[in-house]
Amino acid sequence: MRYINIGNGEIKASAIALGCMRIADKPVKEVAELINTALEEGINFFDHADIYGGGKSEEVFAEAISKKADIREKIIIQTKCGIRHGYYDFSKEHILKSVDGSLKRLKTDYIDVLLLHRPDTLMEPEEVAEAFSILHSSGKVRNFGVSNFNPMQIELLSKYLNQKLIINQLQFSIMHTGMIDSGFNVNMKVDQSIDRDGSVLEYCRLNNITIQAWSPFQYGFFEGTFLGNEKFKELNDKIDEIAAKKGVPSIAIPIAWILRHPAKIQAIVGTTNSARLKDICKASEIELTREEWYELYRAAGNKLP
Repeated sequence: MRYINIGNGEIKASAIALGCMRIADKPVKEVAELINTALEEGINFFDHADIYGGGKSEEVFAEAISKKADIREKIIIQTKCGIRHGYYDFSKEHILKSVDGSLKRLKTDYIDVLLLHRPDTLMEPEEVAEAFSILHSSGKVRNFGVSNFNPMQIELLSKYLNQKLIINQLQFSIMHTGMIDSGFNVNMKVDQSIDRDGSVLEYCRLNNITIQAWSPFQYGFFEGTFLGNEKFKELNDKIDEIAAKKGVPSIAIPIAWILRHPAKIQAIVGTTNSARLKDICKASEIELTREEWYELYRAAGNKLP
């Protein structure tokens, strides 16, 4: 497994992290096997959110690792808060309550990283800062970050924080390339030249904020996976070709494509299949050439100017 320094360098994490959104309805024994596989493959980072399974995902995870002695100090647990039923809530009261709930469900004394899940336009940054300071000084949360934020939203929040934001989790895959498209099409009158996220990729690199790629196999907004999808024959043919050349399963190539970027993006994979997870982790054993990376980008339907 390849490892990267997260944000300020205090956390050394696996380049591939296990997303735990889909484990809520899985038997504990099956989840324990999945976590064992992750650990065997070198994964030490586990991504949660208070809304995953209505909190059940955190509970199942805690039960699945409960019989592993000393495991807590060997893994990195990240969770998120801020999404409620039909609205977003960054109030001090809700953040503190959400963290206490996650700590209880995860059966742990601390969370390694807390992310604010989606931007709340009613956010009062002073209130968030107060909540973060309480959580940090009490030892309940060690590090903080955001998810789906643009640079100015991060700047606004950071102005009031005593802690550095070290992560921004964003949707990114071969079929969801908005954060890099505009960089190829500077000063051009084409749709791909439109900067829809405030140059978030470059901003995060300049400010030592690790980007985490969520839904690395998805196209659109939860429209489905592109891997093996006949809608994307050219892309899948290219993926299969490169996979055969590299001697890895095809499922490893989309992750290798993300890991190849010099921004050192961390891929969050949400599979609940242990065998598939092993295949995905093969991505950390290879490195795509520049030519292969661009071939995949073009095969996904992108044109270089």
